[in-house]
Amino acid sequence: MSLSRIPSIQSNRHVKSGQIADDIDFEIKGSEMQFVEIELDPGESAISEAGSMMFKHPDIEMSTVFGDGSEPQGGGFFGKLVGAGKRLITGESLFTTVFTHNGSGKVRVAFAAPYAGHIVPLKLDEFGGTIIAQKDSFLAAAKGVSIGIHIQQKVMTGLFGGEGFIMQKLEGDGWAFIHAGGTIIEKELAPGEELHVDTGCIAAYTAGVDFDLERAGSVKSMIFGGEGVFFAKLRGPGKVWLQSLPFSRLAGRMYMSMPQGGGSRQGEGSILGGIGDILDGDN
Repeated sequence: MSLSRIPSIQSNRHVKSGQIADDIDFEIKGSEMQFVEIELDPGESAISEAGSMMFKHPDIEMSTVFGDGSEPQGGGFFGKLVGAGKRLITGESLFTTVFTHNGSGKVRVAFAAPYAGHIVPLKLDEFGGTIIAQKDSFLAAAKGVSIGIHIQQKVMTGLFGGEGFIMQKLEGDGWAFIHAGGTIIEKELAPGEELHVDTGCIAAYTAGVDFDLERAGSVKSMIFGGEGVFFAKLRGPGKVWLQSLPFSRLAGRMYMSMPQGGGSRQGEGSILGGIGDILDGDN
């Protein structure tokens, strides 16, 4: 599914009995550098990672909470401590920012992606209430969505699976938004159907998908093939979201092109070195 075909505003106004997360509308804008604009009714809240806000209406109050904000008010220090600990393990901040509409009418708050790619909207109750995602992919969500951890049970998968032992687990029944690099594609795997994927290209998958490793061919292929030692082996049933440009791949190419990183400069003045930089205006 191409994300550019997602309707400008997706509504979810039929609140189900027992729903925990706030019921929000949203709009994803942009092509390669996207942001999500969330519409809040009075009393509704959205949560996000620190530093991801783009703009907000003056009637939206911004507050910082310990953990992911999914614990009910007065839920106790221990529950909040556990939530914060989960975020710390995945490399995120101990704190989450909560944006609450305390005025009247409908107002909006927007959250921007950290690098080129696409934002994927996920209505968690449509996927059994749980999505497993790469550990730095969470961008924003309706308040009530829990951001926890998923630990790979298989030792080899944890050591060589690209994302390590720890991934993010998004749980709840509301909207959550993750960001992935490059172009995003969805794959629906039938029961028993397998797909081999570069480990870094896995953006997210549903809880029913089995994540294992497959050796990347012969010893010669593993050493000289450039694709690593293992592929990720995903087995259905379930849905998988794949990204064409993992941030680790982008960062690696950038690092290798930097002289201090051991790479060689590929710019216009590279033949003349520092003199060329002066002549072409780089310094």
